[in-house]
Amino acid sequence: MSKSILITGGAGFIGSHVVQLFVVKYPEYKIVNLDALTYAGNLENLKAVEGASNYVFEKADIQDEEILKAIFEKHNITDVIHLAAESHVDRSITDPLAFVKTNVFGTVNLLNAAKEFWKENLADHLFYHVSTDEVYGSLHDGGFFLETTSYDPQSPYSASKAASDHFVRAYANTYKMKTVVSNCSNNYGPNHFPEKLIPLCIHNIKNNRPLPVYGKGENVRDWLFVKDHARAIDTVFHQGKDGETYNIGGFNEWKNIDIVNLLCAKMDEKLGREVGTSEKLITYVKDRAGHDLRYAIDATKIQKELGWEPSLQFEEGIEITIDWYLNNQEWLDHVTSGAYQEYYDKHYEA
Repeated sequence: MSKSILITGGAGFIGSHVVQLFVVKYPEYKIVNLDALTYAGNLENLKAVEGASNYVFEKADIQDEEILKAIFEKHNITDVIHLAAESHVDRSITDPLAFVKTNVFGTVNLLNAAKEFWKENLADHLFYHVSTDEVYGSLHDGGFFLETTSYDPQSPYSASKAASDHFVRAYANTYKMKTVVSNCSNNYGPNHFPEKLIPLCIHNIKNNRPLPVYGKGENVRDWLFVKDHARAIDTVFHQGKDGETYNIGGFNEWKNIDIVNLLCAKMDEKLGREVGTSEKLITYVKDRAGHDLRYAIDATKIQKELGWEPSLQFEEGIEITIDWYLNNQEWLDHVTSGAYQEYYDKHYEA
């Protein structure tokens, strides 16, 4: 096989879509999926490829230096796509140290393992670090995040991701590692853990539960369909230039309250409810501490230089997402009950 690619966090929401794309599209590559299977890592996301001859799963934590070294040796890793991260802002406010351990220490451990294993020919191997637009802070007066925008993280989560971005670039400068970094806007789509806004609303509307909205719901986010993000990662991995940063966005800004209202309307239609029924579930709650007002990505660079752009309009993606959740109740039941964790024990443990 021409490459042996380590994809960290490959059982998570975005990671599982990246793993599936690479396994199917590149049968000549060996794809090694490393995931600690914490609360958001779910091997049921990967049923479609778990039997593929070019796919291997390794249950491991990037905080464990020795395991990382062993995995590089065992699978002769040639490249890394690093997605493993603690990612939920609310959780970072409650437990910042967990985010430092995974997002900062874990990234440095992975960088060290790669640097040591590739030490004879660092320029022949790629370390691709997948990050977030939240490292740039908040936009208040219009404009968009560019690749050159100064970092201004406002939450423990974004601070930990900013630190990991800086370490990747520092290793590129100090040790001459071949690296690329991408910073992406909010993702949505199938297999999203239901603590996030869109799947939470779909789940709660279906079950007639309150729809919590922070503050007045006026915070603005740029949204990208997860499979479009996976395509972008594929594009950056194969065509991105050494040392470059690429912002990935949907050119698609929405206020949180407008998304909730859209979901209410579409769910009423799909569930055969009277128009306006689900809007009655909207419940305004105390705003999140340090809640950034607006994120908006300028994805012109990746569009012009690498030829990538989103394939779906937001309304199309939302239709696909809602239908997926309504047609995959068993998956959602397993996630919300914790039963998905039994899947690993059944299929992978001796």
